[in-house]
Amino acid sequence: MLMRTDPFRELDRLAQQLMGPGTWSKPSAMPMDAYREGDDYVVAFDLPGVDADAIDIDVERNMLTVKAERRPMTKADDVQIELSERPLGVFSRQIVLADTLDTERIQADYDAGVLTLRIPIAERAKPRKISIGVGSGHKEISG
Repeated sequence: MLMRTDPFRELDRLAQQLMGPGTWSKPSAMPMDAYREGDDYVVAFDLPGVDADAIDIDVERNMLTVKAERRPMTKADDVQIELSERPLGVFSRQIVLADTLDTERIQADYDAGVLTLRIPIAERAKPRKISIGVGSGHKEISG
């Protein structure tokens, strides 16, 4: 039987063990993707194994904070752990949102271990067409 080893994965695992799990005062980072899709700004966080009840999302002014906690699974007394590589503890990420985003209408969905936030782009930030009146000297802004 062939066994493939990855020395960098072993270093990551060792570093995680030495630093310990994330706590509420010192959380670990969580991976994310951010992109624009139509009139929405989408942010997706990887949170596999986290219950939806263990996720907190807060917005204060233009600071978005996502905190999650992966708790150990409850095990029977006769279970002996042979290998444990999935990190436990608290994970957190803060993002500064642009003023052009509508933080009042953020939508959050959690499916298959991925938390997806959809943040609409504010109406005032969308492109507008400005028409010019001929001879009357006034300009009209249409949205």
